[in-house]
Amino acid sequence: MSRFERVCSIDELPGEGGVRRVDVDGNPVALIKTEGSLFAIDDTCSHDEVSLSDGDVDGHTLECWLHGSRFDVRTGEALCKPATKSVPVFDIKIEADGVYVSTSPSTAVPQTTATTATTKLESNA
Repeated sequence: MSRFERVCSIDELPGEGGVRRVDVDGNPVALIKTEGSLFAIDDTCSHDEVSLSDGDVDGHTLECWLHGSRFDVRTGEALCKPATKSVPVFDIKIEADGVYVSTSPSTAVPQTTATTATTKLESNA
């Protein structure tokens, strides 16, 4: 069973189309807010080991700033070269006191869980 670590308050989430780097159990993770949803992926590009959180968001895609590799923020899939290897994705829980990210990568499509998660994300936009 995964354990979750609090990474920030809801007020500290990035705005729409934004990325915020957080540490989860000592590992860098990028929180991405796009199209009203929140995603968490490993913050290290699988091609050249640079921070993905410095890249640009376009829909459900995060582009690495160094060589232009793009990753699907929902699945971690590498969508174009030079990256050919996916990056891990993480489940997220949104609770009244903050945002929690799983300390272990997800083995399925990651989920954001909270009864009012969408409302909380929309109110933070």
